[in-house]
Amino acid sequence: MKILLASSEVYPFSKTGGLADMVGALGVALAEAGHEARIVTPLYRGIREKFPALRKVDWNFYLPLGDKFVAGQLWELDYAPRLKIYFIEQPEFFDRAGIYHEKNISYPDNDTRYLFFSKCVVHLARYLPWQPDIVHGHDWQTGLVPALILQAKREGWGDAPRTCLTIHNLAYQGVFPKAVFALTNLAPDFFTPSGAEFFGFLNCLKAGIAFADIITTVSPRYAREITTEEFGCGLDGFLRTHAGKLTGILNGVDYAEWNTEKNRHLFKPYSVTQLAGKKINKRELQRQLALPVNEKIPLFGTISRLAEQKGVDIQLAALEEMLQADLQFCVLGSGSPEFERGYRELARRNPDKVAVRIGYDETLAHRIEAGCDFFLMPSRFEPCGLNQMYSLRYGTIPIVRATGGLDDSVVDYAESSKKMNGIKFYDYSARALAKAIRKAMAIYPNAELLKKFRQNGMRVDFSWKTTVRDYVKAYNSTNPPSSKLNITNIVRL
Repeated sequence: MKILLASSEVYPFSKTGGLADMVGALGVALAEAGHEARIVTPLYRGIREKFPALRKVDWNFYLPLGDKFVAGQLWELDYAPRLKIYFIEQPEFFDRAGIYHEKNISYPDNDTRYLFFSKCVVHLARYLPWQPDIVHGHDWQTGLVPALILQAKREGWGDAPRTCLTIHNLAYQGVFPKAVFALTNLAPDFFTPSGAEFFGFLNCLKAGIAFADIITTVSPRYAREITTEEFGCGLDGFLRTHAGKLTGILNGVDYAEWNTEKNRHLFKPYSVTQLAGKKINKRELQRQLALPVNEKIPLFGTISRLAEQKGVDIQLAALEEMLQADLQFCVLGSGSPEFERGYRELARRNPDKVAVRIGYDETLAHRIEAGCDFFLMPSRFEPCGLNQMYSLRYGTIPIVRATGGLDDSVVDYAESSKKMNGIKFYDYSARALAKAIRKAMAIYPNAELLKKFRQNGMRVDFSWKTTVRDYVKAYNSTNPPSSKLNITNIVRL
């Protein structure tokens, strides 16, 4: 099967969050399963210098944005067997200090930037000698791709590919003034309440929902949640209308990167049957973070964007109460200046219990996952989440609010005393989170119970093989029955 993935960010070339990790890993996993996968993404500043094997393709874009034409250039990289990465070069749009914003201020022309990118995706899908069977876009930045392909079909593109749109976070929809629609060069009937129009505005994600052949989210529960008023971000009714083509597929984990046995970032390797190394990782992490080195004190950690979605407000409030107990806490992340100040103030008042690192450090992220005893993810909503899956593989017990992918991937004692691997709470409140932390404090001194939680988590398999199989099924659901692939072969792979 030939699959063209389109994303505004792809790891290891560009990244602001889990979107980049997911698309990069999905491309590799599809290729490893025997498919011909290609990824298209913008050529941001610095990529060419970091990846000197990139080569310019004799391919120029000259595409309309309203009554003006914008030029671009194509680059490519053979990244893995059966996997090629295409990069769209357009210096005015993509050669910038940030991807979407600078100094927490969004670029005012993000609408134009990603509309141009979407048109380049469609242009490649139509004119490349390599013709994709399906174009798989991700989030609002590629939300207009299905509509653009549909219009091209109207204009005579008879063998146009089918389309899939993955919603990574419904809260980000790409909503712009009505005047921006003119830049799409789409027919007026695309801008209606059943299409791209949203209370007089252009909504790129809504357009994708309307015109894609299939819609996926990054976890089964999130697919259900976004059809409710609480989590639907104003699109719940529209999503219920399109529920027949909506499915949830839990993201996979790249265990080549996130593992405890062959990991250059860790102080000491360990495994599900040899857990002694985890104690060494905890001791060295405490030392690195300038916390008292004490095996008897449970160490809690968080790696996160410091945003309201991530439950930072209730976490700060719960820690104010729980830091009276004998525990330690560390956080790695950045985001709202208000929340950054909140954590720094917490550390200032509790220097022997709290360590704060603002920013992102890949090595420290692995060390926190390996060295902590418990990992806090009290999200208000969480489409999928990856850190809870990393924590499970690292034998670090996740404490999560039962929402989205957190609920799909973590098993509480109340759900199964045999498969338990984490702690869940349900109410979005500091009180409920503090109660969950107290449960962790009760588990920690019980060596046998602690070991059972850890080993159950380390044995759970969230590898990409399962995720790829589910995506192939989703891709097949867009095809007429006579053209469906042999799923048995994919499962065997």
